[in-house]
Amino acid sequence: MFMKYLEPAVRTRDITPFVVMEVMEKSHEMETRGIDVVHMEVGEPDFATPDCVSTQIINALDCGETSYTHSLGDIRLRRAISDYYQKTYSVDVNPGNIIVTAGTSPAMMLLFMAMINPGDEVIISDPHYVCYPNFIRFAQGIPVMVPVYEKDAFQYTPRAIARKITHRTRAIVINSPSNPTGNVMPRETMEEIAALAHTHGIALISDEIYHGLVYSGKAGSMLEIDKDAFVFNGFSKLFAMTGLRLGYLIAPENFIRPIQIFHQNFFICTNSVIQLAGVSALKESAKEISHMQQTYNKRRKYMIKRLKAMGMGITVEPTGAFYVFANARHISMDSNALAMEILENAHVGVTPGIAFGTNGEGYLRFSYANSMENIEKGMDRLDAWLEVRSRT
Repeated sequence: MFMKYLEPAVRTRDITPFVVMEVMEKSHEMETRGIDVVHMEVGEPDFATPDCVSTQIINALDCGETSYTHSLGDIRLRRAISDYYQKTYSVDVNPGNIIVTAGTSPAMMLLFMAMINPGDEVIISDPHYVCYPNFIRFAQGIPVMVPVYEKDAFQYTPRAIARKITHRTRAIVINSPSNPTGNVMPRETMEEIAALAHTHGIALISDEIYHGLVYSGKAGSMLEIDKDAFVFNGFSKLFAMTGLRLGYLIAPENFIRPIQIFHQNFFICTNSVIQLAGVSALKESAKEISHMQQTYNKRRKYMIKRLKAMGMGITVEPTGAFYVFANARHISMDSNALAMEILENAHVGVTPGIAFGTNGEGYLRFSYANSMENIEKGMDRLDAWLEVRSRT
């Protein structure tokens, strides 16, 4: 009888559902009824994990590499990450400034818990990766939204950020290439934001999980501009290792010990076998990564062409990640209802723009992390359904 009156903690009311997963779960429910659904809602690579990763997992198990590792992460992996940032960005990262986590999400939680005092503000773009506000609120902080617009390629402008800065502002988060827009932040914009942050004594947090998935130009690391920036990265996207859960945080020295203590208490350490697989991914998977990049680019070009032909608004073509954020306001200003309508009638899973913030309303996010065959099928279905819908 006691449990009847026991309610979940108040903090649970502040955490919003992960809409992408809800669309995918609805898709799976339809599939159990025999309905064929084309998945364009979830940002998960459809490629197999590189062979070197699978081989290293087996080797690590055979060698008994199943004990606890250092709470910061296996030093072999931290050195490999350090070497990767030196090779890729020409920046020196001390392995002691790297914390290896079970995916990038725990890294976000640990950093915001270590950085934010109750009532502190963190600036993020709108639209944004759906989980940022939830991590900030969980740490008793306040997410402050800066609207970004299609006409500006969904880019932050330093002037708009400056208007949101108060005495409680603790950090500015950037995400390039971006989820959901797929756009890459220009170097000059990164430099202007860094200068603004320095002027106000605000931390810079750079989510670089989609680095390497860029099809025109290059995504720069914030560490190239500010050696004291906080950087999230991981293996899920570029290395097709989503389910293996391996990520990391690069942080200034004075934050390492507090975050390490949190990590020790909440997670102890990250999976030992998967950490060694990460070493192999960084050192041996260049051929597979190149193939993935080329394939994604072909899909990107095809999807953009098809969506534009259907009348979807794409003012600036995305050049990173594996998403197209298309303006569907001429069809409906209720993106959630429209996404459900598309799923139920065209049997294509897409993510409503409202999931990424109020400024995403009226947009739909399409993921091209699927085979060309399925993308063609999905585009054909969507085109046919839109044609029928326009006549009713």
